[in-house]
Amino acid sequence: MENVLRPVLVIGIALALALLAGWLLDLLLRKADARHPETPLWGLLRRCGLPFRLVLGTALLRGSYREAGVLPDHTVGVGRALTLVMIASTAWLLVGIATAIVDASYARYASGAPDDARVRRVRTQVTLIQRVVTAVVVVVAVAAMLLTFPPMRTLGASMLASAGVLGIVAGIAAQAALGNLFAGLQIAFGDTVRIGDTVVVDKEWGKVEEITLTFLVVRTWDERRITMPVSYFTSKPYENWSRGGAEMTGTVFWHLDHSAPVALMRERLTDILKDVPEWDGRSCGLVVTDTTPHTIQVRATATAKDADDIWTVRCAVRERMIGWLTEHHPYALPRVTTTEAAPRP
Repeated sequence: MENVLRPVLVIGIALALALLAGWLLDLLLRKADARHPETPLWGLLRRCGLPFRLVLGTALLRGSYREAGVLPDHTVGVGRALTLVMIASTAWLLVGIATAIVDASYARYASGAPDDARVRRVRTQVTLIQRVVTAVVVVVAVAAMLLTFPPMRTLGASMLASAGVLGIVAGIAAQAALGNLFAGLQIAFGDTVRIGDTVVVDKEWGKVEEITLTFLVVRTWDERRITMPVSYFTSKPYENWSRGGAEMTGTVFWHLDHSAPVALMRERLTDILKDVPEWDGRSCGLVVTDTTPHTIQVRATATAKDADDIWTVRCAVRERMIGWLTEHHPYALPRVTTTEAAPRP
């Protein structure tokens, strides 16, 4: 009688402890979810209750089945079965936790992102990463399960070894592709360049329109699309005008005669900027930056809230200043002297 009651009692206690621990965990997650409604993480982790109970119950039985005398004539088979169940349930639990973390992060991001296209793009990238993690966990779990069988240990070890050899071969054969993949992950998590940033690459000015794990698309001002490998942005210098804030300071240069009325131009610059709505009013200035035997170089500066507005400000200042000089001070425009210089007194 004891040979029957003891195994039943051990199995019942293990199942009861697993159910109790699962209930307590679910209670804690429910309270955490109620206290932190801003994130769905705790509610999503409640989905992992079943694999958690299975892992805990299997681990308790795995550690006590010999002493309890569960099927004493088949201890090897019982131990191997419990090990297989524990490996599979652990993989299930890990995949569930990873999925909950990814889904919670995405949901929190999507709730505050106004751009629906960008949200879909992030969702695609997140789904890809999640599938890669799931595949890795499943392969490792299957290999570990095969290693529990003595005749299959060679096969399990060969799977891991072949996977490593294939990984090395694939890495050598697709070095550029893997470099772009890791560069894409570096950009995604390093926040060096983002969608909507204004950048200058290969002397081309444009906005980042799309970022994937392997390539990046820049839309130029004339609506061309430049597709570049993401490794370019991790191995070469480039200008990011939106990094640290979109505000910019623009410059306009003129080459004028030495007699140009610089003081009047400085006053005129202020009047011009007052009529340009794209100027943000932060600062402006006009100075002489260089001189040559025939001309002087005059530089004007103005500010705007982003790259698009600073371009408009620069064009307006350049055009209106030249028009004002032509109309009121034509002598200030550069010219070639064809008469003899005044004699020295």
